[in-house]
Amino acid sequence: MFKIFQRKGKENREEKEGFLARLRQGLSKTRAGFTERLDQLLLGKKEISDDLLEELEEVLFTSDLGVMTTQELIRRVEEGVQRKELDKPDKVREALKDQIRLFLDVPEVARKDPAPGEPLVIMMIGVNGVGKTTTIGKIAHLFRGAGKSVMLVAGDTFRAAAIEQLQIWGERAGAEVVKQKEGSDPSAVVYDALSAALSRKTDVVLIDTAGRLHTKANLMEELEKTYRIAGKRLPGSPHEVWLVLDATTGQSAIAQAETFNKALQVTGIILTKLDGTAKGGIVIGICHHLKIPIRFVGIGEKLDDLRPFDAKEFVDAIFGT
Repeated sequence: MFKIFQRKGKENREEKEGFLARLRQGLSKTRAGFTERLDQLLLGKKEISDDLLEELEEVLFTSDLGVMTTQELIRRVEEGVQRKELDKPDKVREALKDQIRLFLDVPEVARKDPAPGEPLVIMMIGVNGVGKTTTIGKIAHLFRGAGKSVMLVAGDTFRAAAIEQLQIWGERAGAEVVKQKEGSDPSAVVYDALSAALSRKTDVVLIDTAGRLHTKANLMEELEKTYRIAGKRLPGSPHEVWLVLDATTGQSAIAQAETFNKALQVTGIILTKLDGTAKGGIVIGICHHLKIPIRFVGIGEKLDDLRPFDAKEFVDAIFGT
């Protein structure tokens, strides 16, 4: 399904080159905080000593990779040294780059595809302020650009502003919006929307949900209820559960992902606000720790500023190659 976003031709190459340039720019602070410090550490060193490994560990950890990921990378370097594969410090950089790319290249989570004539249902979740509703609008735009009919479901019924915002994004993307009055039961909105999508033969349904603090049990329970109701109306749905994370939050993003994944089995992550953050390394920690694939990355506010994630492109942007 998601291969439909891979456009071809000269226009696509130009768009891709422009996006990659902006991705490198967006990750410039991450690159300064990680790769440039790594290069400074390795410059002029003659051997891989214990002191060098200790300093390397500090660079990795303070780059928001997380404890588990940092320890694993150090372990891989130490093994390479023991096997004589890493006999010089200048080889460490390339070894880290290769291993990080492997961490990011997470296999797809096995999910049941919708039956012929049924919509692909994607439930969007995340805490307040991560740009979830905006991201839904951009994803709708991508699907519409691929020729798919799209329905947006205003499942955040607690704020009138959230419903209005989704309506605005629906108009921009050319997607139908299903909503009810403020204060309605989100599960009821989803149930009715799926009934409408089935009757109208809609290709894709994107469900917006209220921003949740991952530490609030009652709010998480409500998300689980919405998930169950969707499955009752359309067995097998939601087919995807995408968690929107703010790249600027750093280590707390791992805790968010962990809690949401435990409650709903997240099938993909969308990382927003990569433009200018120094904490892009959090992507590596999330992929390695939770084995959840990154679906999209956002580098701006425009409709076209959300693109499918590519592990090689991301690593090249961080390492400046």
